[in-house]
Amino acid sequence: MSESRRVFITGGSGAIGRALAVRFASTGARVAFTYFMGHEGMEATSAAVRDAGGEAVPVQCNLRDKGGPTEAVEGALAALGGGVDVFVSNAATGVLKPLADVSPKSWQGVLQVNAGAFLEMTRQLAPTMEAGGRVLALTSAGSLRALEHYGAIGASKAALESLVRAFAMELGPRGITVNAIRPGVVDTPALQYFPNREQMLEIARMRTPTGRIATPDDVADVALFLASEQAGMINGETITVDGGYSILA
Repeated sequence: MSESRRVFITGGSGAIGRALAVRFASTGARVAFTYFMGHEGMEATSAAVRDAGGEAVPVQCNLRDKGGPTEAVEGALAALGGGVDVFVSNAATGVLKPLADVSPKSWQGVLQVNAGAFLEMTRQLAPTMEAGGRVLALTSAGSLRALEHYGAIGASKAALESLVRAFAMELGPRGITVNAIRPGVVDTPALQYFPNREQMLEIARMRTPTGRIATPDDVADVALFLASEQAGMINGETITVDGGYSILA
């Protein structure tokens, strides 16, 4: 990857977002990342990037707000000199409840952050990209499978994957590829909000053919490959990163 490449990552203060920022920065890319609230995560990502020999510019925003995606894009473009070569939509939110208990307000918030923000930000960033540009989106297994208390999030991720395919068709003629990454169970701080966290981890470890669950670094490795020249003919795909968990009957 060229040292001059400009990378924009949303949700950069979380475990996967931090791994993404570090991996891209370690190649010499310039990195900007968003964070919603809590300077602790933002500072941890900035420090991790510095330790890797790079520098990352944090951009605070709330993607739930009507103008949040535009504010994020404006902040990233200002930090990266007016254009982006790689956009990674990683920020996500959710409500872990049965669908019968999900309020209209919660549903709108989940859909806006997990799918709507990707739509709006890609529309704004694509015109700044040249041939060879890359757009990536982080999705989840809930887009395909029914998971307990995950209905609203799963539906938003299914919408996200549909947008990835549509953008791949529309931006492909310009030499810009659009793909999604679907991690399996990854033990991050976000997993603590799941009431059945320990059960999820135990089952994942037992069922994964590779003998371990995926890590944030595993996800970042796939993102780096999809952003490379070698992945130029991969477009509109969703790549699963779960060690083979999902292939088992």
